[in-house]
Amino acid sequence: MTVTAIVLAGGKGTRIAGLYPDIPKPLIPAAGRPFLYWVTEWLVAEGLADIVYSVGHCADQIERWVAAQSAERGDAVRLRTVTESSPLGTGGGVRACLDLCAEWVVVSNGDSLCQASLGPVWRRITDEALDGALLARTVEDTHRYGSLDVDGSGRLCGFFEKRPGAGLINVGVAVFRRALLEPFPIGVPLSMESEVIPALIGRGANLGVVVGKGAFLDIGTPQSVGLAEGFIRTLFPEARLR
Repeated sequence: MTVTAIVLAGGKGTRIAGLYPDIPKPLIPAAGRPFLYWVTEWLVAEGLADIVYSVGHCADQIERWVAAQSAERGDAVRLRTVTESSPLGTGGGVRACLDLCAEWVVVSNGDSLCQASLGPVWRRITDEALDGALLARTVEDTHRYGSLDVDGSGRLCGFFEKRPGAGLINVGVAVFRRALLEPFPIGVPLSMESEVIPALIGRGANLGVVVGKGAFLDIGTPQSVGLAEGFIRTLFPEARLR
């Protein structure tokens, strides 16, 4: 099984733009390094050595950072970027990267981190011959994120609109067969949650939901940015923090 990770790092981060007006959200400093460094560290720790970053807003900054990271990490990890000429959304960003990807694709948000492992996701996909799976966790209030509609066998049926109350949320990590995503048009703005994944389900794709127990952080608000350093120090207790 060959795998490539796509990191979605093209968003503007409008809710936190006032904190760092000249820095794209994935490069916001956290524990002495850009947040994107820690996303990369998590992927590498999960055994992924081929990573493509989908970039858009302030793309030149992220491109320079990826080039520096590539030089720092050497041949152990392959890091590349795909730059969108106009905003493509999460789904369009993923589609733009597929030509550089292997048979399986791990899609990860560049502005969130979780403590869960991909191991259970791969086992579920293999055991049940699934087309893909989303990594999820239970939260007391899904209002900020929206929630997952999951059937009794743990298969994804769709997404609920943002609403209060406990439920399952997507932690920003999903796995798909590359071939599953290739029919979508290139260069067209698409949303993974509202367009791509619902279309896949409508076509009969079997997508599982694997519930992890670890903590989750999304740096989408000023409050969550303030929590980033403590979260990272918990997630990477042995890392060299600057």
